[in-house]
Amino acid sequence: MAFIRNCWYPAAFSSAVGEGPLRRTVLGENIVLFRGEGGAIAALDDLCPHRMAPLSLGRVRGGGIECGYHGMTFDGRGACVRIPGQDTIPSRARVRSYAVAERLGLVWVWMGAAEEAEASLLVDLAQFDDPAWAVVPGEALAIGANYLSLADNLCDPSHVSFVHTSTLGNAASVGVPVRSRAEGRETVVWRWILDAPAIPVFAQTGLVQGSVDRWHYYHYHAPCVAIIDFGTAPAGLIGPDGDRDRGLRIFAVHCITPVDEGHCIDHWFHLRNFGQGDAALDAALNRSFRTAFDEDKAILEAIETEESSRPGFRPVQLAIDAAPNRMRHIVRRLIEAEAASPALQAAK
Repeated sequence: MAFIRNCWYPAAFSSAVGEGPLRRTVLGENIVLFRGEGGAIAALDDLCPHRMAPLSLGRVRGGGIECGYHGMTFDGRGACVRIPGQDTIPSRARVRSYAVAERLGLVWVWMGAAEEAEASLLVDLAQFDDPAWAVVPGEALAIGANYLSLADNLCDPSHVSFVHTSTLGNAASVGVPVRSRAEGRETVVWRWILDAPAIPVFAQTGLVQGSVDRWHYYHYHAPCVAIIDFGTAPAGLIGPDGDRDRGLRIFAVHCITPVDEGHCIDHWFHLRNFGQGDAALDAALNRSFRTAFDEDKAILEAIETEESSRPGFRPVQLAIDAAPNRMRHIVRRLIEAEAASPALQAAK
């Protein structure tokens, strides 16, 4: 399967990279992450060039990573800086290094040529650093499905009415049309449900009473980030053209790692503009999100099984597929644009 390579993929939550090496697989490539001197994170091919032992089985020492088999040590750029018992270091004694960055509480790895890494392509969210917003860590959810199947799901508000009835949806949204647009690398999908009961995740806060207006804005940034802006307000207070910060507003953030063709990891967390510092509310909302995302996982893994067993099946297309189709068109376009890139070929 072809992947977009000239982009940033999440490898792990920053909090997961501690004093020891951490192995992660991105686009089928095994990578070791570690913190060198000063806490800066390095990302290297997880393979010692001597006997092919994974470097992640070694230890971090002196700002580099020491192979656990014979002690060869590599710095954060992949150069060998020490071989026990010999002074001469062979020219081939190096490993590939990846450009790495930290953003939104995650470690991001550029899978194309490191010298081509573009910081401007890192997705940002201004509210992440705004003290008026609570930032609540989530989890890394492993899903046995292709990452684009998860991206389909994250461009599709309509499934919420049927899959997440105990958390993120209810019957009031059934049949409400979905609008979408695409520009550059971004697909946006949205809808408003007016004068309706609150969904369970907001009703459980005790802050919502009576009929509400609620919204979903799904922002998908190709190939691997989805930011879902959803919330609720008393009916008639805001309206589709109003200031959504006047209501209870949540950003559910999904940063997807394509592990290989049939597996991905959904690194999810949420931000909200209410209940700052309320640990009990943090836990309650995360329980609801965990329930909802486990429901998505079950469906996506079942779909993956059926797709694998019926390779010639042609799914029926519906109007609600407009946004996922736009998303996949963007991904295909970016893959095709990279196909003849000399820098990309050199990085493989």
